[in-house]
Amino acid sequence: MTVKVGIIGCGGIAKGKHLPALANVAEVEMVAFCDIIIARAKEAKEKYGTADAKVYADYKELLADNELDIVHVLTPNSSHAELSIAAMEAGSHVMCEKPMAKTSEEAREMIAASKRTGKKLTIGYQNRFRTDSQHLHTVCEEGELGEIYSAKAHAIRRRAVPTWGVFLDEEAQGGGPLIDIGTHALDLTLWMMDNYKPKYVVGNTYHKLAETKNAANAWGPWDPEKFTVEDSAFGFVVMENGATIYLEASWALNSLDVKEAKTTLFGTKGGADMNDGLTINGEAHGLLFDKKVELETGGVDFYDGAGEDPATLEAQSWVDAVINDTEPVVKPEEALVVTEILEAIYKSAETGQPVFL
Repeated sequence: MTVKVGIIGCGGIAKGKHLPALANVAEVEMVAFCDIIIARAKEAKEKYGTADAKVYADYKELLADNELDIVHVLTPNSSHAELSIAAMEAGSHVMCEKPMAKTSEEAREMIAASKRTGKKLTIGYQNRFRTDSQHLHTVCEEGELGEIYSAKAHAIRRRAVPTWGVFLDEEAQGGGPLIDIGTHALDLTLWMMDNYKPKYVVGNTYHKLAETKNAANAWGPWDPEKFTVEDSAFGFVVMENGATIYLEASWALNSLDVKEAKTTLFGTKGGADMNDGLTINGEAHGLLFDKKVELETGGVDFYDGAGEDPATLEAQSWVDAVINDTEPVVKPEEALVVTEILEAIYKSAETGQPVFL
């Protein structure tokens, strides 16, 4: 069986993740491409599309002209809800790039549209498909760590501020590193804990290094005048069962302790961290142990497979869920909780008060 896929948004995340990943999925035919910059849609079509694939500058025309099994929404955060809802109402299942939406209200509207139309909805949290994430999730599911009652979600860069596109635009994105990379770390942590019931949140954001002119940065100096989002954010989440999560997110922090899309877990039987590979720690036979997990399993000489990168695994899993009518790995209700917590951190930073959910 083949599925016809349409792409809305042919910028960086499309070219860097979704398009090459979908190209690795045998069942996929990419037949429609849309971008407000039509040249980007044409470029994507030439490289990844079928011979008769169409290009559009208006997503409404793409949805009206095509009977698409799946639509990938790969646009700035402010348009995620509008485009995803329109695609589902047009009869397509939707993969929306993270975060789910700019606000929790928009995220809830997306879930309502999914239920109303009967179309599947998932969010692009590809870090769940990393080898270390998959193994750690199995460890957690099997109870090896016991009750996970505390955790840390890490998304720290020393100097890697994205200076292209709309990353620095608060209106388009809804925030900076917290909503951009903190969302991945939080998603991983909640997934490992299997706990989606937050009680209250306290947090703060900072706009300190953003004001630096000619700053050292992986992608060149940023323009302080255009840096309208936070450069760092920190939050503390208390869950209904008393478990806690500390979330740290920064594009630019004077720290050598850098780690992105990682989690550290503390359970009653053991703990785990992704700080330098994956390590499980615990107690056995009256002694303490820590176990470094070997994540490389080796390969087969001369075999040229589709690849085991997280983006490809995410795409294959998503397409399989559509074809087989099964639940996607990333459920929209889970992604909603991520958005609710991130929104609460921003609100707490603004008001100086805890936010109850």
